[in-house]
Amino acid sequence: MSSAVKPSSSAPEPLSGAVGALTEIRPASQAGKLDLRSSKPTNPGEGIDYRRFLDCVHCGLCTSACPTYLELGDENDSPRGRIYLMRAVTDGRLELTASVRRHLDLCLDCRACETACPSGVQYGRLIEPFRVAMEQLSAEHLSGAAPAEPDVSGDKHERLEPSAGGDWFRRRILFGVFPYPDRMRRLLRPARIAQQLGLIALAEKTGLLKLLPQPLQRLTGMLPRLRKPARRLPEFLPAEGKRRARVALFTGCVADTMFRHTHWATARVLQKNGCDVLVPRNQACCGAIHFHAGASEPAREFADANLTAFDFQQIDAIVVNVAGCGAMLKDYGHHWHDDRQIDRTAFAAKVQDIHEFLDQLGIVPPTGRIGLVATYHDACHLAHAQKIRQAPRRLLAQVPGLVLKDLPETEICCGAAGTYNLTEPELSDRLSRRKLANVLKTGARAVLTANAGCLLQIDREARRQNERLWIAHPIDVLDMSYRGVGPPV
Repeated sequence: MSSAVKPSSSAPEPLSGAVGALTEIRPASQAGKLDLRSSKPTNPGEGIDYRRFLDCVHCGLCTSACPTYLELGDENDSPRGRIYLMRAVTDGRLELTASVRRHLDLCLDCRACETACPSGVQYGRLIEPFRVAMEQLSAEHLSGAAPAEPDVSGDKHERLEPSAGGDWFRRRILFGVFPYPDRMRRLLRPARIAQQLGLIALAEKTGLLKLLPQPLQRLTGMLPRLRKPARRLPEFLPAEGKRRARVALFTGCVADTMFRHTHWATARVLQKNGCDVLVPRNQACCGAIHFHAGASEPAREFADANLTAFDFQQIDAIVVNVAGCGAMLKDYGHHWHDDRQIDRTAFAAKVQDIHEFLDQLGIVPPTGRIGLVATYHDACHLAHAQKIRQAPRRLLAQVPGLVLKDLPETEICCGAAGTYNLTEPELSDRLSRRKLANVLKTGARAVLTANAGCLLQIDREARRQNERLWIAHPIDVLDMSYRGVGPPV
Protein backbone atom coordinates (compact mmCIF):
# COMPACT_ATOMS: atom_id res chain seq x y z
CA MET A 1 0.00 0.00 0.00
CA SER A 2 1.20 3.50 -0.75
CA SER A 3 1.40 5.95 2.07
CA ALA A 4 -0.56 9.17 1.87
CA VAL A 5 1.35 12.28 0.93
CA LYS A 6 2.64 14.55 3.64
CA PRO A 7 0.61 17.75 3.94
CA SER A 8 2.58 20.74 2.73
CA SER A 9 2.18 23.88 0.65
CA SER A 10 3.86 22.28 -2.34
CA ALA A 11 2.80 19.38 -4.52
CA PRO A 12 3.92 15.91 -3.40
CA GLU A 13 6.40 13.86 -5.33
CA PRO A 14 5.03 10.87 -7.23
CA LEU A 15 5.09 7.65 -5.26
CA SER A 16 6.92 4.78 -6.89
CA GLY A 17 4.73 1.76 -7.53
CA ALA A 18 1.67 3.70 -6.45
CA VAL A 19 -0.50 2.96 -9.45
CA GLY A 20 -3.46 0.87 -8.34
CA ALA A 21 -2.71 1.38 -4.65
CA LEU A 22 -4.86 3.44 -2.32
CA THR A 23 -4.28 4.88 1.11
CA GLU A 24 -4.76 2.06 3.56
CA ILE A 25 -8.28 1.90 4.94
CA ARG A 26 -8.32 1.80 8.74
CA PRO A 27 -11.22 1.99 11.16
CA ALA A 28 -11.81 5.64 12.05
CA SER A 29 -10.75 6.29 15.61
CA GLN A 30 -12.29 8.95 17.81
CA ALA A 31 -9.06 10.93 17.68
CA GLY A 32 -9.07 10.98 13.90
CA LYS A 33 -12.60 12.38 13.53
CA LEU A 34 -13.79 15.93 13.87
CA ASP A 35 -15.93 15.70 17.00
CA LEU A 36 -17.76 18.94 17.61
CA ARG A 37 -19.59 17.47 20.64
CA SER A 38 -22.89 18.82 19.35
CA SER A 39 -25.88 17.69 17.36
CA LYS A 40 -24.32 18.99 14.15
CA PRO A 41 -23.07 16.48 11.54
CA THR A 42 -19.49 15.38 12.11
CA ASN A 43 -19.03 13.56 8.79
CA PRO A 44 -18.40 15.60 5.62
CA GLY A 45 -20.16 12.99 3.49
CA GLU A 46 -23.42 13.00 5.41
CA GLY A 47 -25.11 15.59 3.21
CA ILE A 48 -24.25 13.86 -0.07
CA ASP A 49 -26.67 11.52 -1.85
CA TYR A 50 -24.88 8.21 -1.29
CA ARG A 51 -25.97 6.94 -4.70
CA ARG A 52 -23.51 9.36 -6.27
CA PHE A 53 -20.65 7.38 -4.72
CA LEU A 54 -22.09 4.13 -6.09
CA ASP A 55 -22.17 5.49 -9.64
CA CYS A 56 -18.39 5.03 -9.78
CA VAL A 57 -17.51 1.45 -10.82
CA HIS A 58 -13.73 2.13 -10.43
CA CYS A 59 -13.03 1.24 -14.08
CA GLY A 60 -10.13 3.70 -14.21
CA LEU A 61 -11.00 5.30 -17.56
CA CYS A 62 -10.93 8.67 -15.78
CA THR A 63 -7.26 8.41 -14.83
CA SER A 64 -5.93 9.34 -18.28
CA ALA A 65 -7.92 12.59 -18.13
CA CYS A 66 -6.93 13.57 -14.58
CA PRO A 67 -4.13 16.17 -14.41
CA THR A 68 -2.96 15.27 -10.91
CA TYR A 69 -2.83 11.54 -11.68
CA LEU A 70 -0.95 12.18 -14.93
CA GLU A 71 1.65 14.26 -13.09
CA LEU A 72 1.91 12.34 -9.81
CA GLY A 73 1.07 8.74 -10.71
CA ASP A 74 -0.61 8.20 -7.33
CA GLU A 75 -3.97 6.43 -7.29
CA ASN A 76 -4.98 8.56 -4.29
CA ASP A 77 -4.73 11.57 -6.62
CA SER A 78 -7.01 10.11 -9.29
CA PRO A 79 -10.79 10.68 -9.49
CA ARG A 80 -11.68 7.10 -8.57
CA GLY A 81 -9.12 7.20 -5.76
CA ARG A 82 -10.62 10.38 -4.32
CA ILE A 83 -14.13 8.96 -4.61
CA TYR A 84 -12.87 5.87 -2.78
CA LEU A 85 -11.39 8.07 -0.04
CA MET A 86 -14.53 10.19 0.34
CA ARG A 87 -16.76 7.12 0.47
CA ALA A 88 -14.51 5.45 3.03
CA VAL A 89 -14.62 8.57 5.25
CA THR A 90 -18.40 8.73 4.83
CA ASP A 91 -18.68 5.05 5.80
CA GLY A 92 -16.49 5.60 8.86
CA ARG A 93 -13.86 3.18 7.55
CA LEU A 94 -11.18 5.84 7.14
CA GLU A 95 -9.99 8.63 9.37
CA LEU A 96 -10.21 12.12 7.90
CA THR A 97 -6.51 12.73 8.48
CA ALA A 98 -4.44 15.58 7.11
CA SER A 99 -3.01 13.20 4.51
CA VAL A 100 -6.45 12.18 3.27
CA ARG A 101 -7.52 15.79 3.12
CA ARG A 102 -4.35 16.65 1.22
CA HIS A 103 -5.29 14.24 -1.58
CA LEU A 104 -8.70 15.88 -1.83
CA ASP A 105 -7.27 19.41 -1.70
CA LEU A 106 -4.91 18.65 -4.59
CA CYS A 107 -7.85 18.10 -6.93
CA LEU A 108 -8.14 20.97 -9.43
CA ASP A 109 -11.91 20.40 -9.75
CA CYS A 110 -11.42 20.55 -13.53
CA ARG A 111 -14.05 17.81 -13.99
CA ALA A 112 -12.25 16.26 -16.96
CA CYS A 113 -13.08 12.93 -15.32
CA GLU A 114 -16.79 13.62 -15.96
CA THR A 115 -16.14 13.89 -19.68
CA ALA A 116 -14.10 10.66 -19.65
CA CYS A 117 -16.49 8.66 -17.43
CA PRO A 118 -18.72 6.14 -19.26
CA SER A 119 -20.90 5.72 -16.15
CA GLY A 120 -21.94 9.35 -15.86
CA VAL A 121 -20.34 9.94 -12.46
CA GLN A 122 -21.02 13.54 -11.35
CA TYR A 123 -17.66 14.01 -9.68
CA GLY A 124 -18.14 17.73 -9.12
CA ARG A 125 -21.23 17.02 -7.05
CA LEU A 126 -19.13 14.81 -4.81
CA ILE A 127 -15.89 16.74 -4.34
CA GLU A 128 -17.46 20.21 -4.03
CA PRO A 129 -19.96 19.50 -1.21
CA PHE A 130 -17.41 17.26 0.52
CA ARG A 131 -14.88 20.10 0.56
CA VAL A 132 -17.50 22.57 1.77
CA ALA A 133 -18.39 20.24 4.61
CA MET A 134 -14.72 19.72 5.52
CA GLU A 135 -14.24 23.48 5.73
CA GLN A 136 -17.33 23.97 7.84
CA LEU A 137 -16.32 21.21 10.22
CA SER A 138 -12.79 22.59 10.47
CA ALA A 139 -14.06 26.11 11.08
CA GLU A 140 -16.46 25.06 13.80
CA HIS A 141 -13.89 22.76 15.36
CA LEU A 142 -11.23 25.45 15.48
CA SER A 143 -13.33 28.47 16.40
CA GLY A 144 -16.55 27.15 17.87
CA ALA A 145 -18.30 29.88 15.90
CA ALA A 146 -20.32 30.04 12.72
CA PRO A 147 -18.52 31.57 9.72
CA ALA A 148 -19.18 35.17 8.90
CA GLU A 149 -20.69 36.14 5.56
CA PRO A 150 -19.10 38.70 3.25
CA ASP A 151 -20.15 42.26 2.65
CA VAL A 152 -20.90 42.13 -1.08
CA SER A 153 -21.11 45.91 -1.25
CA GLY A 154 -17.33 46.07 -0.91
CA ASP A 155 -17.51 48.73 1.80
CA LYS A 156 -15.60 46.77 4.39
CA HIS A 157 -13.52 43.62 4.69
CA GLU A 158 -15.38 40.57 5.86
CA ARG A 159 -14.23 38.23 8.61
CA LEU A 160 -13.86 34.74 7.23
CA GLU A 161 -13.92 31.48 9.09
CA PRO A 162 -10.68 29.77 10.06
CA SER A 163 -9.90 26.68 8.03
CA ALA A 164 -7.36 23.91 7.89
CA GLY A 165 -5.83 25.40 4.76
CA GLY A 166 -6.53 29.06 5.49
CA ASP A 167 -3.90 31.77 6.00
CA TRP A 168 -3.51 35.52 5.69
CA PHE A 169 -3.17 35.37 1.88
CA ARG A 170 -6.36 33.43 1.49
CA ARG A 171 -8.32 35.63 3.87
CA ARG A 172 -6.96 39.02 2.83
CA ILE A 173 -6.26 38.55 -0.87
CA LEU A 174 -8.19 35.61 -2.31
CA PHE A 175 -11.32 36.28 -0.27
CA GLY A 176 -10.84 39.90 0.72
CA VAL A 177 -9.78 41.43 -2.62
CA PHE A 178 -10.34 39.16 -5.64
CA PRO A 179 -14.17 39.07 -5.48
CA TYR A 180 -14.37 42.88 -5.40
CA PRO A 181 -13.42 44.63 -8.68
CA ASP A 182 -13.01 48.07 -7.11
CA ARG A 183 -10.59 46.71 -4.50
CA MET A 184 -8.64 44.86 -7.19
CA ARG A 185 -8.35 47.98 -9.33
CA ARG A 186 -6.98 49.93 -6.38
CA LEU A 187 -4.47 47.15 -5.70
CA LEU A 188 -3.37 46.95 -9.34
CA ARG A 189 -2.93 50.69 -9.87
CA PRO A 190 0.53 50.86 -8.21
CA ALA A 191 1.46 47.57 -9.88
CA ARG A 192 0.68 49.07 -13.31
CA ILE A 193 2.84 52.11 -12.52
CA ALA A 194 5.65 49.85 -11.30
CA GLN A 195 5.44 47.89 -14.56
CA GLN A 196 5.61 51.08 -16.63
CA LEU A 197 8.67 52.28 -14.71
CA GLY A 198 10.36 48.89 -15.02
CA LEU A 199 10.47 48.44 -11.25
CA ILE A 200 8.98 44.94 -11.24
CA ALA A 201 11.43 43.73 -13.88
CA LEU A 202 14.29 45.28 -11.89
CA ALA A 203 13.08 43.60 -8.69
CA GLU A 204 13.02 40.24 -10.49
CA LYS A 205 16.55 40.66 -11.90
CA THR A 206 18.06 41.78 -8.61
CA GLY A 207 16.26 39.20 -6.51
CA LEU A 208 14.40 41.81 -4.46
CA LEU A 209 11.11 40.18 -5.43
CA LYS A 210 12.14 37.17 -3.35
CA LEU A 211 11.84 39.31 -0.23
CA LEU A 212 8.06 39.23 -0.65
CA PRO A 213 6.06 36.37 0.86
CA GLN A 214 5.85 33.49 -1.60
CA PRO A 215 2.14 33.99 -2.46
CA LEU A 216 2.77 37.64 -3.33
CA GLN A 217 5.76 36.67 -5.47
CA ARG A 218 3.48 34.28 -7.27
CA LEU A 219 0.74 36.85 -7.69
CA THR A 220 3.20 39.40 -9.08
CA GLY A 221 4.49 36.88 -11.59
CA MET A 222 0.94 36.13 -12.76
CA LEU A 223 0.30 39.74 -13.73
CA PRO A 224 0.11 40.30 -17.49
CA ARG A 225 1.08 43.59 -19.06
CA LEU A 226 -1.46 45.76 -17.28
CA ARG A 227 -3.49 48.07 -19.49
CA LYS A 228 -5.02 51.36 -18.55
CA PRO A 229 -8.50 50.30 -17.38
CA ALA A 230 -11.16 50.55 -20.06
CA ARG A 231 -14.12 52.72 -19.23
CA ARG A 232 -17.02 51.14 -17.44
CA LEU A 233 -19.68 49.56 -19.59
CA PRO A 234 -22.95 51.52 -19.65
CA GLU A 235 -26.05 49.93 -18.15
CA PHE A 236 -27.66 49.58 -21.58
CA LEU A 237 -26.30 49.06 -25.09
CA PRO A 238 -28.87 48.87 -27.91
CA ALA A 239 -29.02 46.21 -30.59
CA GLU A 240 -27.81 47.01 -34.08
CA GLY A 241 -30.54 46.55 -36.65
CA LYS A 242 -33.57 44.40 -35.87
CA ARG A 243 -33.63 43.29 -32.25
CA ARG A 244 -33.35 39.51 -31.91
CA ALA A 245 -32.83 39.15 -28.15
CA ARG A 246 -32.59 41.05 -24.89
CA VAL A 247 -29.73 39.83 -22.68
CA ALA A 248 -27.86 40.77 -19.53
CA LEU A 249 -24.06 40.60 -19.38
CA PHE A 250 -22.41 39.11 -16.30
CA THR A 251 -19.13 40.92 -15.69
CA GLY A 252 -17.85 39.19 -12.54
CA CYS A 253 -14.87 40.30 -10.50
CA VAL A 254 -11.39 39.32 -11.73
CA ALA A 255 -12.62 39.38 -15.33
CA ASP A 256 -14.00 42.89 -14.96
CA THR A 257 -10.68 44.04 -13.53
CA MET A 258 -8.24 42.27 -15.86
CA PHE A 259 -10.29 41.71 -19.01
CA ARG A 260 -12.78 44.54 -19.29
CA HIS A 261 -11.70 44.92 -22.92
CA THR A 262 -13.16 41.45 -23.52
CA HIS A 263 -16.41 42.53 -21.86
CA TRP A 264 -16.53 45.42 -24.33
CA ALA A 265 -15.82 43.01 -27.18
CA THR A 266 -18.58 40.72 -25.95
CA ALA A 267 -21.07 43.59 -25.74
CA ARG A 268 -20.18 44.80 -29.27
CA VAL A 269 -20.53 41.29 -30.71
CA LEU A 270 -23.92 40.89 -29.03
CA GLN A 271 -25.06 44.27 -30.39
CA LYS A 272 -23.84 43.32 -33.86
CA ASN A 273 -26.01 40.22 -33.63
CA GLY A 274 -29.16 42.12 -32.76
CA CYS A 275 -29.09 41.97 -28.97
CA ASP A 276 -30.01 44.65 -26.48
CA VAL A 277 -27.40 44.33 -23.73
CA LEU A 278 -28.10 45.16 -20.09
CA VAL A 279 -25.24 45.46 -17.60
CA PRO A 280 -26.67 45.48 -14.05
CA ARG A 281 -24.72 47.82 -11.79
CA ASN A 282 -25.21 45.96 -8.52
CA GLN A 283 -24.16 42.50 -9.69
CA ALA A 284 -21.56 40.66 -7.59
CA CYS A 285 -18.90 37.98 -7.87
CA CYS A 286 -20.36 34.62 -8.90
CA GLY A 287 -19.10 33.10 -5.63
CA ALA A 288 -16.78 30.50 -7.18
CA ILE A 289 -13.63 31.77 -5.43
CA HIS A 290 -15.22 31.15 -2.03
CA PHE A 291 -17.23 28.05 -2.90
CA HIS A 292 -14.38 26.09 -4.46
CA ALA A 293 -12.30 26.85 -1.37
CA GLY A 294 -15.06 25.36 0.78
CA ALA A 295 -16.58 28.65 2.02
CA SER A 296 -20.23 28.04 1.15
CA GLU A 297 -21.98 30.77 3.13
CA PRO A 298 -20.08 33.73 1.64
CA ALA A 299 -20.70 32.23 -1.82
CA ARG A 300 -24.41 31.96 -1.02
CA GLU A 301 -24.58 35.66 -0.22
CA PHE A 302 -22.95 36.54 -3.53
CA ALA A 303 -25.48 34.30 -5.27
CA ASP A 304 -28.36 36.03 -3.49
CA ALA A 305 -26.97 39.43 -4.49
CA ASN A 306 -27.00 38.35 -8.12
CA LEU A 307 -30.59 37.13 -7.84
CA THR A 308 -31.48 40.66 -6.81
CA ALA A 309 -29.31 42.38 -9.42
CA PHE A 310 -30.57 40.53 -12.50
CA ASP A 311 -34.22 40.82 -13.57
CA PHE A 312 -33.83 37.36 -15.04
CA GLN A 313 -37.52 36.86 -15.74
CA GLN A 314 -37.52 39.82 -18.15
CA ILE A 315 -34.54 38.82 -20.31
CA ASP A 316 -33.79 36.04 -22.76
CA ALA A 317 -30.41 35.10 -21.29
CA ILE A 318 -27.71 36.00 -18.79
CA VAL A 319 -24.59 35.90 -20.96
CA VAL A 320 -21.21 34.98 -19.44
CA ASN A 321 -17.81 35.02 -21.16
CA VAL A 322 -15.79 33.38 -18.34
CA ALA A 323 -16.05 29.59 -18.17
CA GLY A 324 -15.57 29.30 -14.40
CA CYS A 325 -18.20 31.94 -13.66
CA GLY A 326 -20.67 30.35 -16.06
CA ALA A 327 -20.29 26.93 -14.47
CA MET A 328 -20.84 28.40 -11.01
CA LEU A 329 -23.90 30.43 -12.03
CA LYS A 330 -25.47 27.41 -13.73
CA ASP A 331 -25.12 25.45 -10.47
CA TYR A 332 -26.84 27.99 -8.20
CA GLY A 333 -29.93 25.81 -7.91
CA HIS A 334 -27.87 22.79 -6.94
CA HIS A 335 -25.51 24.24 -4.36
CA TRP A 336 -28.05 25.49 -1.81
CA HIS A 337 -31.37 23.97 -0.83
CA ASP A 338 -33.35 26.64 1.01
CA ASP A 339 -36.30 28.97 0.52
CA ARG A 340 -34.58 30.68 -2.46
CA GLN A 341 -33.75 27.52 -4.36
CA ILE A 342 -36.62 27.97 -6.84
CA ASP A 343 -35.36 31.44 -7.77
CA ARG A 344 -31.78 30.20 -8.00
CA THR A 345 -32.85 27.39 -10.32
CA ALA A 346 -34.80 29.83 -12.51
CA PHE A 347 -31.81 32.18 -12.58
CA ALA A 348 -29.44 29.35 -13.51
CA ALA A 349 -31.73 28.29 -16.37
CA LYS A 350 -31.18 31.69 -18.00
CA VAL A 351 -27.38 31.52 -17.84
CA GLN A 352 -25.60 30.86 -21.14
CA ASP A 353 -21.98 31.00 -22.14
CA ILE A 354 -21.40 33.58 -24.90
CA HIS A 355 -20.35 30.90 -27.41
CA GLU A 356 -23.34 28.73 -26.54
CA PHE A 357 -25.71 31.70 -26.92
CA LEU A 358 -24.33 32.94 -30.25
CA ASP A 359 -24.13 29.43 -31.68
CA GLN A 360 -27.82 28.87 -30.92
CA LEU A 361 -28.82 32.35 -32.09
CA GLY A 362 -26.93 32.06 -35.38
CA ILE A 363 -24.34 34.77 -35.87
CA VAL A 364 -24.14 37.51 -38.45
CA PRO A 365 -21.15 36.35 -40.55
CA PRO A 366 -18.02 38.40 -39.76
CA THR A 367 -16.24 39.82 -42.81
CA GLY A 368 -12.91 41.19 -41.56
CA ARG A 369 -9.93 38.99 -42.42
CA ILE A 370 -7.84 37.77 -39.48
CA GLY A 371 -4.66 36.28 -41.00
CA LEU A 372 -3.61 34.28 -38.00
CA VAL A 373 -2.61 30.71 -37.12
CA ALA A 374 -4.10 29.95 -33.70
CA THR A 375 -4.91 27.04 -31.44
CA TYR A 376 -7.87 26.69 -29.09
CA HIS A 377 -7.49 25.48 -25.51
CA ASP A 378 -10.63 24.01 -23.95
CA ALA A 379 -11.17 25.75 -20.61
CA CYS A 380 -12.10 23.02 -18.13
CA HIS A 381 -15.28 24.61 -16.85
CA LEU A 382 -16.49 25.19 -20.39
CA ALA A 383 -15.68 21.80 -21.90
CA HIS A 384 -16.19 19.55 -18.87
CA ALA A 385 -18.51 21.39 -16.48
CA GLN A 386 -20.75 23.05 -19.11
CA LYS A 387 -20.18 20.48 -21.89
CA ILE A 388 -19.51 23.21 -24.46
CA ARG A 389 -16.78 22.14 -26.87
CA GLN A 390 -17.87 22.67 -30.47
CA ALA A 391 -19.66 26.03 -30.22
CA PRO A 392 -16.43 28.10 -29.88
CA ARG A 393 -14.86 26.20 -32.76
CA ARG A 394 -17.90 26.74 -34.97
CA LEU A 395 -17.82 30.47 -34.29
CA LEU A 396 -14.09 30.74 -34.96
CA ALA A 397 -14.48 28.77 -38.19
CA GLN A 398 -16.56 31.66 -39.55
CA VAL A 399 -13.73 34.20 -39.15
CA PRO A 400 -12.14 34.78 -42.58
CA GLY A 401 -8.44 33.97 -42.75
CA LEU A 402 -8.21 32.39 -39.29
CA VAL A 403 -6.45 29.01 -39.26
CA LEU A 404 -7.21 26.93 -36.16
CA LYS A 405 -4.81 24.12 -35.27
CA ASP A 406 -5.86 21.24 -33.02
CA LEU A 407 -4.17 21.37 -29.61
CA PRO A 408 -2.80 18.08 -28.23
CA GLU A 409 -4.21 17.29 -24.78
CA THR A 410 -6.64 20.20 -25.10
CA GLU A 411 -8.82 18.55 -22.46
CA ILE A 412 -6.04 18.60 -19.82
CA CYS A 413 -6.12 21.53 -17.36
CA CYS A 414 -3.50 24.25 -17.82
CA GLY A 415 -3.05 24.44 -14.03
CA ALA A 416 -4.93 27.69 -13.39
CA ALA A 417 -8.06 26.17 -11.83
CA GLY A 418 -9.38 29.33 -10.22
CA THR A 419 -6.84 30.19 -7.52
CA TYR A 420 -5.03 26.82 -7.66
CA ASN A 421 -2.07 28.45 -9.43
CA LEU A 422 -1.60 30.64 -6.36
CA THR A 423 -2.17 28.01 -3.67
CA GLU A 424 -0.46 24.99 -5.33
CA PRO A 425 2.37 26.57 -7.33
CA GLU A 426 4.56 23.53 -7.98
CA LEU A 427 1.89 21.30 -9.47
CA SER A 428 0.33 24.25 -11.28
CA ASP A 429 3.69 25.02 -12.90
CA ARG A 430 4.10 21.43 -14.05
CA LEU A 431 0.73 21.62 -15.78
CA SER A 432 1.40 25.01 -17.37
CA ARG A 433 4.71 23.76 -18.79
CA ARG A 434 2.90 20.72 -20.17
CA LYS A 435 0.26 22.96 -21.73
CA LEU A 436 2.73 25.33 -23.38
CA ALA A 437 4.76 22.41 -24.77
CA ASN A 438 1.62 21.20 -26.50
CA VAL A 439 0.83 24.71 -27.76
CA LEU A 440 4.30 24.99 -29.32
CA LYS A 441 3.83 21.66 -31.09
CA THR A 442 1.01 23.20 -33.14
CA GLY A 443 3.17 25.97 -34.58
CA ALA A 444 0.44 28.48 -33.72
CA ARG A 445 1.38 31.96 -32.60
CA ALA A 446 -1.89 32.65 -30.81
CA VAL A 447 -3.78 30.76 -28.11
CA LEU A 448 -7.51 31.29 -27.77
CA THR A 449 -9.32 30.24 -24.61
CA ALA A 450 -12.52 31.25 -22.83
CA ASN A 451 -11.56 31.62 -19.18
CA ALA A 452 -9.78 34.41 -17.32
CA GLY A 453 -7.59 32.03 -15.30
CA CYS A 454 -6.46 30.14 -18.40
CA LEU A 455 -5.60 33.39 -20.18
CA LEU A 456 -3.42 34.51 -17.27
CA GLN A 457 -1.83 31.10 -16.75
CA ILE A 458 -0.83 30.45 -20.36
CA ASP A 459 0.34 34.04 -20.82
CA ARG A 460 2.56 33.76 -17.75
CA GLU A 461 4.14 30.52 -18.96
CA ALA A 462 4.74 31.95 -22.43
CA ARG A 463 6.50 34.98 -20.90
CA ARG A 464 8.60 32.74 -18.65
CA GLN A 465 9.80 30.81 -21.69
CA ASN A 466 10.25 33.94 -23.83
CA GLU A 467 7.69 32.77 -26.36
CA ARG A 468 5.97 35.61 -28.20
CA LEU A 469 2.39 34.41 -28.29
CA TRP A 470 -0.87 36.30 -28.37
CA ILE A 471 -3.22 34.93 -25.69
CA ALA A 472 -6.81 36.02 -26.23
CA HIS A 473 -10.49 35.18 -25.79
CA PRO A 474 -12.28 33.82 -28.90
CA ILE A 475 -14.74 36.69 -28.68
CA ASP A 476 -11.85 39.16 -28.99
CA VAL A 477 -11.10 37.62 -32.39
CA LEU A 478 -14.73 37.69 -33.49
CA ASP A 479 -15.01 41.33 -32.43
CA MET A 480 -11.87 42.25 -34.38
CA SER A 481 -13.27 40.60 -37.48
CA TYR A 482 -16.53 42.55 -37.19
CA ARG A 483 -14.62 45.81 -36.74
CA GLY A 484 -12.01 45.13 -39.41
CA VAL A 485 -9.15 45.35 -36.91
CA GLY A 486 -6.12 43.07 -37.06
CA PRO A 487 -4.64 41.18 -34.09
CA PRO A 488 -1.45 42.47 -32.42
CA VAL A 489 0.70 39.69 -33.90
